[in-house]
Amino acid sequence: MPNVPGHPEAIVRPTAGEPGFEVERVAPRADLAEFVDYHWLVRWSVPKPHRQQVVPQPRVHVAAEDGQLLVHGISRSPFYRMLTGDGHVLGAAFHAGGFRPLLKGSLGAISGTVQPGRDLLTGDDRPVAERILAGTDSAEMIDVFERYLLRTDPVPDPTGREVTTLVGDAQRRRDVVRADQLAAHAGCSLRTLQRLFTDYVGIGPKWVIQRFRILDAAAAAHSGERIDWSALAYELGFSDQAHLTRVFTQVVGTPPATYQRAHGLL
Repeated sequence: MPNVPGHPEAIVRPTAGEPGFEVERVAPRADLAEFVDYHWLVRWSVPKPHRQQVVPQPRVHVAAEDGQLLVHGISRSPFYRMLTGDGHVLGAAFHAGGFRPLLKGSLGAISGTVQPGRDLLTGDDRPVAERILAGTDSAEMIDVFERYLLRTDPVPDPTGREVTTLVGDAQRRRDVVRADQLAAHAGCSLRTLQRLFTDYVGIGPKWVIQRFRILDAAAAAHSGERIDWSALAYELGFSDQAHLTRVFTQVVGTPPATYQRAHGLL
């Protein structure tokens, strides 16, 4: 999907929640663009509870939910959100190397955790979250959110920009299927790249590369076209179709061909 920030293909079973929820993605203000890739606003109105799954990506999210701002470190585990009644959640999706200037420490320390903003960033996040969650106007909610984020006084970090670029290269280049290939592209040793990713992304380059290839497979499943999964597995750097099926099932919960058929995507 051109010109759409983020990864719409990360929404698992996208047709299952329609028309119960909608996702809006908004670019950040100029003085946050170094750090924040985009804001996302999810609104829902569901007659019965709906459990939505999203494939975790190599980026930190900060979201207003449950009366507070929560910082979601990168997680290896599947992410689920139960939607009930009417509501909304506003979040900021950070560039892969963009959150460290706000955290002012290694992202490896928050991997796999979800923590209140007041514990990691600045001041009491609850009044900000309450204003956002009581709001109705997207622009006003985002303005409140951004002013809170700017209170952390983030300073542009050249290394963070470099890491964001490398993660972007891993996303775009399907010929990069191993961490040592990305290290060679970066002009550094594999060990140096691993340390850099742990510090700035919160997880290693091998996971990042494989996660983008799984998102590529999800995008193929969502395309509505018949897919030669064996050929795609080879193209995405998996040893064979069984390898792709195993990893896709671990991330999404079902084999890709079954996923495409069972959820009306073919």
